[in-house]
Amino acid sequence: METVRQERIAVYRENPRALVVTIQGLIPSLTPAERAIAEVVLHLRNQSAGVVRLAHVAGAAGVSEAAVVKFSQRLGLSGFREMREILIAYRSMVGAELHEELALSDDPETIVRKVFRTATQAITDTLAIFDYVAFERAAQALATAGQRLIVGVGGSSAIARDFEHKLLRIGIPARAHDDTHLMAMTASLISRGDVALGISHSGATVAVLEALEIARGQGATILAITNTPESELAAMADVALLSASQGSPITGENAASRIAQLNVLDALFVRIAQLNSDEAQANLEATMRSVTRKRLR
Repeated sequence: METVRQERIAVYRENPRALVVTIQGLIPSLTPAERAIAEVVLHLRNQSAGVVRLAHVAGAAGVSEAAVVKFSQRLGLSGFREMREILIAYRSMVGAELHEELALSDDPETIVRKVFRTATQAITDTLAIFDYVAFERAAQALATAGQRLIVGVGGSSAIARDFEHKLLRIGIPARAHDDTHLMAMTASLISRGDVALGISHSGATVAVLEALEIARGQGATILAITNTPESELAAMADVALLSASQGSPITGENAASRIAQLNVLDALFVRIAQLNSDEAQANLEATMRSVTRKRLR
């Protein structure tokens, strides 16, 4: 446990943005008191060092100082002092914030700039908290699986189908479903040695959770991609890969996360191809030839 804590602190010190992203990702699963602390801390990240004090955070959040210390420890820190040091370091970062909230009154140029910056921020934030050990475990599981089921609904269904398409290009069969019946039926037919991957921004999509529960009962390895680290999906998974993005009232909560999750899956695709390099190259050439005739030129 101590080693994990030290590794977490090392990540925060190397990239203070990772602390901010971690707090943002935890917000959906926090108690009202913890959420109040998180909102104060997130507000303080751009304030002067003199304001970032334990008494100020506790007073502004309406909680005890002990509650603030406990919140710091939930983040993997020893206490508020370490959190304060990292917040101060974050403030000194150049270009720490790219995200700008969209408004209905924005002109076209501003809309484009804000949307692009939000997507860029999502990728940057996802990289800040990226778990490379979990990534390799997921890649190995997908590369060696007998069957691969990918499930997601709504915006996540397009991401699931994109990954299915990428894997097919290198000769790795997978089935992506967004129909709840097909999810459940396919999950019931896989077994130990197979993989079921669930994609959900919230990590609380009932259809996805139900399908993965069936797959887990069959002995399959469960993988997850989600924006919420303490979600039911993340807790259920053998391996969870986290995306990080800030929602918008206009574009929705998962608009930017789709960009980050596509990048995570692109990286998985490349690693899987690398693990099956000779066969992947031959299959890629074959599948590319098969669609060449479909083009006008």
